[in-house]
Parts: sequence; C-alpha cells; structure tokens
Amino acid sequence: MANIASARKAARQSEKRRVLNASQRSELRSAIKRVRKAIEAGDKVAARAVLRESTKVLDTIADKKIIHKNKASRHKSRLSAAIKAMA
Repeated sequence: MANIASARKAARQSEKRRVLNASQRSELRSAIKRVRKAIEAGDKVAARAVLRESTKVLDTIADKKIIHKNKASRHKSRLSAAIKAMA
C-alpha cells in the first residue's frame, strides 16, 4: 500500500477509473451480443434496430478512449456486414 498521501489518492482514483471502465467495457460486450443474437434469430428489421442502438454505445465508448476508435469501427462494420448477408 502507498505511504505518501498523493500516492494513496492516485490509488483511489485509479480504482474508481478501473471499475468505471470495466462496467463500460461490459456494456460494450453486451451491446455486441444483442446484435449477434438478433442476427441469429433471423429478423433483419430487429437486427438493424438493435445495431442502431449498439452503434451509439460503441461510439460513446470509443470517444471515452476505453477502446480505440478503429476497433469500434471494425465491430460496427462486421455487424452491419453480417446483417446485410442475412437472407
């Protein structure tokens, strides 16, 4: 454990950030899973609607630099390609 006051404060702050980032990363994964589930269900209209909601989540988390913007873009691209490939 840190002995100096500033180090103790830094440890508290980093723990807060870690918890917040973890919850937002979890929200990201859940959003992606919701789209995949809609794709597997075979409902193209519902999948598009869920993708629209998930895109907002992806962009928000990329803006906060929890994931890189290119990673968010890659997820959006692959999910929309999967929706377009639906029969």
